[in-house]
Amino acid sequence: MELDDFKQAWQELDRRFERQDALQFGIFRDGKLDKARRGLRPLVWGQAIQGALGMVFAFWGGSFWVGHLHVRHLLICGLLVHVCGLLFIISAARNLYLIRQIDYAAPVLEIQRRLADLRGWRTSVEAPANAIIACFIWIPVLWMNLAEYGFDLWTYRTTFLLWSLSSGFIGLAVVMLTAWLARRLGHARAIENRAAGRSVQKAEAMLDEIARFEQE
Repeated sequence: MELDDFKQAWQELDRRFERQDALQFGIFRDGKLDKARRGLRPLVWGQAIQGALGMVFAFWGGSFWVGHLHVRHLLICGLLVHVCGLLFIISAARNLYLIRQIDYAAPVLEIQRRLADLRGWRTSVEAPANAIIACFIWIPVLWMNLAEYGFDLWTYRTTFLLWSLSSGFIGLAVVMLTAWLARRLGHARAIENRAAGRSVQKAEAMLDEIARFEQE
């Protein structure tokens, strides 16, 4: 075999190896991306449930305050629950929008950027807002529930508001203190992961594997 023939055969062998590597990487990439897509499904279902719950709150709060326009404190309670329901809906819609923005045919870096947007929303906006809402929304909910059965807490407003608001602020302080201590002890990433959710973490892990495979 002449030298030129040998070089040509070697180049052809290199091209075959490259095609085989590209094929293997494509199979690997498609499999990981499919797992990432399926990994986000629980979050999609959860947001659908949250949106439905928000509709229930918005309808209940709306119908309550419309029916109590003449009673200011009950009107305010209904409005607060109504707004809470709308916030649940908006938050769920925002999450679903960010998920739909992920194009799995795009480069891995672009997909990771989209996931980072989703993580940032859930950790920096949604989680703190939910913590505040959870500490205080039970107050108008309890007031409205008792009012539905004909018991108006307005008679005990001073005692009830002092106790309930104190409980809410104490609960919020405990949450903030826990988060601060966790960050001081080096567990900031763990807090963010918990706020982001397991679905986001799974999708990120799949993309990290693809990125590492590309670099090898």
